[in-house]
Amino acid sequence: MAERDEELIGEMARAGIDPEVTRAALAFDAVLQRWRRRVRTRELGHRALAELGLPLDLAQLDVMIAIHAPANEFGDDPEGETMVSTVAQRLNIDPSRASRIVSDLIARGFAERAASQADARRTIVALTASGQAIVEAVRRYKFLLLGGFLSGWTAEETETLLPLLERFSHWSETGATATEAGLDARIASLRDELAQRLAAL
Repeated sequence: MAERDEELIGEMARAGIDPEVTRAALAFDAVLQRWRRRVRTRELGHRALAELGLPLDLAQLDVMIAIHAPANEFGDDPEGETMVSTVAQRLNIDPSRASRIVSDLIARGFAERAASQADARRTIVALTASGQAIVEAVRRYKFLLLGGFLSGWTAEETETLLPLLERFSHWSETGATATEAGLDARIASLRDELAQRLAAL
C-alpha cells in the first residue's frame, strides 16, 4: 500500500536517507523481487532442458556447466583442472552433494574421472564428448535468447548497465554490514522497538 511506503520513506528520512534515494530503492527492490522469483523457478534452465530434449535436471546441468567452467562465469583458470571440490566451490554447494551429482553424471556417461596431469595423486573430473556437446548446446541456447534480447539495446545502455550490475553484484556478494553503512545504532533501535512491539501483543 502506498501509505506504508510513505511511512517507510519518512522513517528513512529520519535515519538520514534522502526520500528520493528511498523511492529509488523501493523501485529497485520491486524489480529485484520480481526477478528473484523468476530466477528461483529457473525458467530459462527448464526451457533449455525441455526444448533441447535433454534427460537432465537443473542440478545436473549446473554441475556440468561448473565442470566446463566458462570463463565469463568462473574466471580463467590457467591450470584448467577441475576436482569435485572445485565444483562444490564454484556452485557454493556441499562437497558431498557435488560428489553425488558427479557420480550420477559419470554413470550416465556425461562426465568422467581422470588422474591430474599436475599431481597424479589427485583425481579430476571432466566432461565426456556427450557432456561437452550438451553444455555447448545449452550455452548456445542461452545466448541466442539473451543476445536476441540485448540486440534491442543501444551500446550506451549496455555500457551503462554492466558496471552498475557488477557493482550491485559485488555489494550483494560481500554483504552490506550495518557497520559499513554507519547504521549500527539505527539497527539496534529497530531491534529493540520490534522486541517491545512483539512483547506487547
